[in-house]
Amino acid sequence: MRRREFIALVGGGAIACSSFSVRAQQTTVPVVGFLHGGLADGFGKAEAAGFRSGLAETGYIDGRNVVIEYQWAESHYDRLPHLATDLVHRNVAVIATGTTPAALAAKAATTTIPIVFAFGVDPIKAGIVSSLNHPGG
Repeated sequence: MRRREFIALVGGGAIACSSFSVRAQQTTVPVVGFLHGGLADGFGKAEAAGFRSGLAETGYIDGRNVVIEYQWAESHYDRLPHLATDLVHRNVAVIATGTTPAALAAKAATTTIPIVFAFGVDPIKAGIVSSLNHPGG
């Protein structure tokens, strides 16, 4: 009996160690939050496509080595704070915004997650950054 118990113990330990090492080797795929104030079917669709294309040019392919979590306010800007908070709770690596109100909502939702924005307004006047040299936050 002792021999069987010993073999079972050693075998069980080996299986436990191998499954632990497999889990340790798995890499996590970064999640990028995409927050937009507009419609997924409207102009936002083109912006999202351009965003995916830009990521692909740098080697990040949606669904392969990065996941993009889309949040659309559908022109209901009062929903942006909730959508931004939802992205923060999902522990996204970065939040990309497509509109000024979305960038402001993201800024209000987090001080630790980087926020990327691209639009034609002055980000200092809009209150998104304190300066271009040291945007902060």
